Amino acid sequence: MTQQPDFKQRFVAILGDLQRNGANDPEAMQLLGAMATNVSNSLGNQAWSQTKANMGEAQYRGMLQAFETEGVEHLKAGREKHAYALQALTVSLIASRQPTDPELRAGEGLLDALINAAMAVRLQKPAKLN
Repeated sequence: MTQQPDFKQRFVAILGDLQRNGANDPEAMQLLGAMATNVSNSLGNQAWSQTKANMGEAQYRGMLQAFETEGVEHLKAGREKHAYALQALTVSLIASRQPTDPELRAGEGLLDALINAAMAVRLQKPAKLN
């Protein structure tokens, strides 16, 4: 598992990039929304934050493994925005298991709000996942 100081730095960098760049990239946000919606719907939830809250340990570990595998496949295929979206979901998922860090909890709330908003936008214009 990622050490907390290293993860925190990575989380802050990813959240900052999403806020500065990703939120202004309609394709990246559509992909993020589509991926979060697919995962949430597959687990019977409507929102990403709800999906994480309802996820058991086995689902959590399986999801991390799936995101890692899919991320590598997307990068190998030249689908950087797909990998970018998975990276955002991954750090959000990991942050949900870091309950003792108030800064991570606050950042997780911001990231989840962005992901939930991307899910809502995705309903307006579906993204192609492949």
